[in-house]
Amino acid sequence: MFKRLDLIEERYNELNKMLQDSEVLSDVKKMTQLMKELRSLEKTVFKYQEYKKTVQNIAELKEMSKDDDPEIAEMAKLELDEIKGKDDELIEELKILLLPKDENDEKNVIVEIRGAAGGEEANIFAADLYRMYCKYAESKGWKIEVLDSNETGLGGFSLISFSISGESVYSFMKFESGAHRVQRIPVTEANGRIQTSTATVLVMPEAEETEVELNMEDVRIDIFCASGPGGQCVNTTKSAVRVTHIPTNIVVQCQDGKNQHENKANALKVLKARLYDKIMQDKAEAEGKERLSKIGHGDRSEKIRTYNYPQNRVTDHRIGFTLQQLDRIMEGRLDAIIDALMQEEQKRLLAGQK
Repeated sequence: MFKRLDLIEERYNELNKMLQDSEVLSDVKKMTQLMKELRSLEKTVFKYQEYKKTVQNIAELKEMSKDDDPEIAEMAKLELDEIKGKDDELIEELKILLLPKDENDEKNVIVEIRGAAGGEEANIFAADLYRMYCKYAESKGWKIEVLDSNETGLGGFSLISFSISGESVYSFMKFESGAHRVQRIPVTEANGRIQTSTATVLVMPEAEETEVELNMEDVRIDIFCASGPGGQCVNTTKSAVRVTHIPTNIVVQCQDGKNQHENKANALKVLKARLYDKIMQDKAEAEGKERLSKIGHGDRSEKIRTYNYPQNRVTDHRIGFTLQQLDRIMEGRLDAIIDALMQEEQKRLLAGQK
């Protein structure tokens, strides 16, 4: 473990020197790549340096506790009591930092939310989930951009797709793929009966250019007029774009951009994310099993969470985690759930290494 930490620290120092080189500074692509690697090592290096400083401090205090001067010895013993076990705590933190990382953790994401079972109430719930993720993204300092949406009459969405960009977005959002179930009295229910509805969420890491080779000869592009609720024409110019990947029959539509060019760029970005997601799924199937650390499979059909409004309760079924704080969750305060899912993932990874 410590040999590995020494190598990581050595690489970190090497990267810092490289980033002071004028040739590297003049090459934006190279500099961005090195900065990304530096940031990925930073937390581990700082924690390791804290550990080494703590070990040195403990050794010095132990020596001082044997001093002939009783006051110095007593003071050293008191300080030792204060930091007792700190080195062991730091080792456990370092073990977690050294766990294998998901190759997509640092990436931005593309999210698709669809109203599923439950008619218009499912569409309204899809809109509620979208607003929840917007508030969560805002709390993290992330940026959201709507790529496509199909708004229904009561303010719901039969579909909304959007990108989230920021620091390590996928590492937090990857747990959200699956079927989300809501139990409440719908605004469309005249008799005040509680109804169960679902909306599906799909979170895809944004694909980089080198990860997906897209042959434009395999892509059909259709241009049409954007439409709003009920199919009403929103504009008279053909700005909406539909792209079809012929080999896989994957279809992506974007109409929320300012113009045809922007919609085409967004549609191709979503298509690449879909293709990359398919590559990842095929790879998992070819290996014959999911990673032991994976919480759920990310299938839209998999029920991952229930939002019970009458009891102000939210339950994540994958880890049996329940909170009586649904009102806070819907305001984007997802940290308690995401943290619990991350801790479970770390626990499974640690168990897999023993």
